[in-house]
Amino acid sequence: MEAPNLISLEPNPNIEEFSPGDTVRVSARVTEGNRTRTQVFEGVVIRDRGSGPGASFTVRRVTHEIGVERTFMRHSPNVEGVKVVRRGKVRRARLYYLRGRSGRAARIKERRY
Repeated sequence: MEAPNLISLEPNPNIEEFSPGDTVRVSARVTEGNRTRTQVFEGVVIRDRGSGPGASFTVRRVTHEIGVERTFMRHSPNVEGVKVVRRGKVRRARLYYLRGRSGRAARIKERRY
């Protein structure tokens, strides 16, 4: 009796290193009917959770004064890539406080090297 063929999940190589507070541009594959296209979602990483195949991160952006959050899986083949636009200087891992802020109060300082 043979062991079942297990698929080894490996981290997506197209995802750059990032941390909460960074502004990222996520390219995700979206299927509409029988068409597949790439949709770009740019915003601030407010959460980076888990490790292994269940790891995910949440990106928030404000468009026309409406906050939109999307959660992406790190190991998903539907995430075509993550590009860091700017590094943020924050002191905590979960940035849920940004949900209650708008305008200048929601800005994050840039981390300098």
